[in-house]
Amino acid sequence: MPKRILQGVVVSDKCTNTVTVKVERKIKHPLYNKIIRRSKKYAAHDESGCKVGDVVRIIESKPISKTKCWAVVEKIADAPVA
Repeated sequence: MPKRILQGVVVSDKCTNTVTVKVERKIKHPLYNKIIRRSKKYAAHDESGCKVGDVVRIIESKPISKTKCWAVVEKIADAPVA
């Protein structure tokens, strides 16, 4: 079975070797037929040291801890400078 690959934004990097990635997807509402955004947060293993605001690609992996079964594959874009 192929591993899922998702793309999202890092929202937290407080833990050691772990980042929280928010993945957004757009779906059509079944009744109102309007496009709405749904988001979910994933805990991902990160060796490279991503910062908050970076756009990353994560891949499904074997369970690393209780809540962590994703790993960062690559950093796509750096965080925008405010």
